[in-house]
Amino acid sequence: MPIAILSVHDKTGILEFAQGLSALGWTLLASGGTAKLLRDHKISVTEVADYTKSPEILGGRVKTLHPAIHGGLLARPTDADHKELLNLGWDFIDLVAVNLYPFEATIAKANVTYDEVIENIDIGGVTLIRAAAKNHERVTLVCDPSDYNDILSTLQNGEIPFATRKKLAVKGFQSTAHYDAMISGYLNND
Repeated sequence: MPIAILSVHDKTGILEFAQGLSALGWTLLASGGTAKLLRDHKISVTEVADYTKSPEILGGRVKTLHPAIHGGLLARPTDADHKELLNLGWDFIDLVAVNLYPFEATIAKANVTYDEVIENIDIGGVTLIRAAAKNHERVTLVCDPSDYNDILSTLQNGEIPFATRKKLAVKGFQSTAHYDAMISGYLNND
């Protein structure tokens, strides 16, 4: 059964996407608020903390940064990598739906505090994007809610083609490059 991890700040379309994945037989992992939203809507989900056997810490600053998650994303599509994960009690993670804290919207607010800005620098989300994008040979990255419907439609008709996964990986790296440029620009001008 394929596994997807959902970790989104912008919840637009995530319920329908999760329902669609679930209907296709996917196992869903989700962090914090995303897991709560899915549970509240009766969608079967495993909390990342339960999967990793490691609680969210530091007031939610650390949720998905764990070898069970990143090993599952970065494992190559080989029997050896899969066996290593299974021996640790983990598995391949095949799809990531993730979007980032609203850094750009935060710095645009009037009277925003420095602490508020710093708390809106996403670490785990960027790491999920980069891991999934790096391993696009096997993993599908969905970092834009406008792609949910196309991905579900494609999955209903079979697997995600390599060309689509590569295109989504490029989109992911472009999004993290833009995000990092905004952060460095803000900190450089502060």
